Amino acid sequence: MNLLNHKYARLLTLVLLVQAGVYYAAAFRSELTPDALPLAFFPVQLGDWHMVREYPVDPEVEKILKADDQISRVYLNASGADASLFIAFFKTQRYGQTPHTPKVCLPGAGWEAIENTTMPITVSAWPTPIVANRYVVVHGEDKVLTIYWYQSHNRIIASDYAARFWLIADAIRYRRSDTSIVRVMVPVHDNNLEKASQTGVSFIQTLFPSLLKQLPT
Repeated sequence: MNLLNHKYARLLTLVLLVQAGVYYAAAFRSELTPDALPLAFFPVQLGDWHMVREYPVDPEVEKILKADDQISRVYLNASGADASLFIAFFKTQRYGQTPHTPKVCLPGAGWEAIENTTMPITVSAWPTPIVANRYVVVHGEDKVLTIYWYQSHNRIIASDYAARFWLIADAIRYRRSDTSIVRVMVPVHDNNLEKASQTGVSFIQTLFPSLLKQLPT
């Protein structure tokens, strides 16, 4: 068997390339860390969506995540639909700080994945539809649609692997390794995944212009 055709060998190669790229940028060039508004200032009112709860990040999760700033909120719209919003911002990824993919965190918390695809979402103030991860998980009788992406340098990235490659490129070209992860979770009621998807897309379309103002470009 060709070793490079083995998925774990390819993953190890990717990790080594990322480490080498970030090490190069760290060892030979000073890094530029952008100013960012505290996420606490992110709007509590987004169109017809308004924040109804805000959760502090669990200290153990915060210790593992190592984000420079984060928010975890629940928003409700006029029709009674709800969506959870989590944003974590990292000024740098030089010293081991990096977004944790929900594809690892949610199964680690007992959720089981039943769908793992991507989805295009048309948003204002963006030239083309963004592509986000569409990740459906279940835990007992609960089912949740998770939509997430990485956002940095006027770029929306769905792929966890692509995010690592862009980290190398940006560290070398722009002397920056800052990034954010944006995650939206919508409960699936009555097994109606299509309705949950419509709710998630509507919420993302409403919040996206505020994200562009909030996160560094």
